[in-house]
Amino acid sequence: MKLKNILLVVRDIETSKAFYKELFGLSIVTDFGENVILTEGLVLQERKLWEKCMERDVHFSGHDAELYFEENDMDTFLERLENSSFPIEYINNCNENAWGRRVIRIYDPDRHVIEISEKKETGE
Repeated sequence: MKLKNILLVVRDIETSKAFYKELFGLSIVTDFGENVILTEGLVLQERKLWEKCMERDVHFSGHDAELYFEENDMDTFLERLENSSFPIEYINNCNENAWGRRVIRIYDPDRHVIEISEKKETGE
């Protein structure tokens, strides 16, 4: 068995597509309108379609999961956040963790948690 994708339910698919393209460089692989597959295996699905499929309401901002990205040039990424056309909501400021990497957490437009960690050249 192989994990193929991670799906996030979003309020506005166009806003989310633009957010992940602008800040993380993800591009569209397949666009089905209310369901979009991005590079790196991220899938975005409109809330209304998800609720119809699941026959349940969606509740955003559960703080029970996160998307994790590694960035080679953290200073440039931090500048990209500051100059973003999106209002960035920070969970915490950029700081160095116990193993020597700078890390920052933000919310996406639907308050999904995103962690961005500095990639260190250690053969990873």
